[in-house]
Amino acid sequence: MFVSFFPRPKLFFLSAIVWTALAMAFWYGFADDLMGSSAPGGDGPAVGVATFWSARALWFDLYFALSAAVFAGAWMWFAPHPWAPWSILGSALILFTSYFEVEVSVAINSWYGPFYNMVQAALSKSAPVTIAQFYSELSTFAGIALVAVVVGVMTRFFVSHYIFRWRTAMNDFYIANWPRLRSIEGASQRVQEDTMRFATTMEGLGVNLISAVLTLLAFLPVLMRLSSNVTELPLIGSIPYPLVFAAVIWSVLGTGALALIGIRLPGIEFFNQRVEAAYRKELVLGEDDAARADPPTVSMLFADIRRNYFRLYLNFMYFNIGRIVYLQTDEILPYILLAPTIVAGKITLGAMNQILNSFTEVRSSFQYLVNAWSTIVELISIYQRLRSFEAKIGGEPLPSIETLTEPLSL
Repeated sequence: MFVSFFPRPKLFFLSAIVWTALAMAFWYGFADDLMGSSAPGGDGPAVGVATFWSARALWFDLYFALSAAVFAGAWMWFAPHPWAPWSILGSALILFTSYFEVEVSVAINSWYGPFYNMVQAALSKSAPVTIAQFYSELSTFAGIALVAVVVGVMTRFFVSHYIFRWRTAMNDFYIANWPRLRSIEGASQRVQEDTMRFATTMEGLGVNLISAVLTLLAFLPVLMRLSSNVTELPLIGSIPYPLVFAAVIWSVLGTGALALIGIRLPGIEFFNQRVEAAYRKELVLGEDDAARADPPTVSMLFADIRRNYFRLYLNFMYFNIGRIVYLQTDEILPYILLAPTIVAGKITLGAMNQILNSFTEVRSSFQYLVNAWSTIVELISIYQRLRSFEAKIGGEPLPSIETLTEPLSL
């Protein structure tokens, strides 16, 4: 799965984490000060598209490109790999666009303040607001949105090619070892379908994880600054950084509870793929052999599919009860936390919207597992199926789940 696309995967990913940590430490400790301003995601004077090509932003873009080029060059020299331009430089580009999308969110959050304060002034007639001023603020948002659209479309186009290259690398690797793999149940499906599903799912989860981390780094300081007027929480009282504390505790509790509820789902999804493959294989054999795919055999195989899907639906019902209750409560949580501050009139409408948006971004970052659990279940199932391929290639025993019998009960 990884060795076909990345050079020496374990060492590569470990070195990528270390290099990223060193690059970030050097940026925050020295390089950013060369521009005499805060790091990306901090508070800058510009509001609007100008923030994307300010001296600070361009300096960070150059710093990122140089860091990625040094890392890629070192690996291409140390461990040459035919897919290195896509796996290393392509991954770096996806990482950068993930950072840029976070910067768009920060720019929009900065726009919230002056815009909603202007709306409040207009509605309360506390200050004169002209129609030109109103449209000017809307045009500022339109500029940010236009940049986001252009970058987003180009990114999705590149990611589509990135995913297919990864699938191609896995496909070539498995086809080269096909004589040893063909005896595994559902071998053709694993090569034809699971490789694409794995690349797509892995890329999506990886990008979302990176975005969650970058969003947290960008919005956590913003939330700490904006929540300076929020001095207490309902039932808890006065504590330092109350909104940050609430976001962390609420997200950790939700993630833990939902992971516990959905703990059986990966195994059930794996069995689903097994019974589907057995049914498909029998039907394919029946196309050329009249003795195969007879009604009793097909009925028995389909009964296995029915039983496993009903088990999956039941377990997802438990999971969705917890997930939907949690997410619906999540919608009103910020207002509950801000209730004493709002009632006391300690913040303006603009500041409230900035706080709500920052709180949502921080909370969502901590809720990565909650939002991605269904996809993670699918990825674990695909990984287990492809892992059997790689065990066969390496002459290792097949994973234990390959020999397990699916439970008969729901």
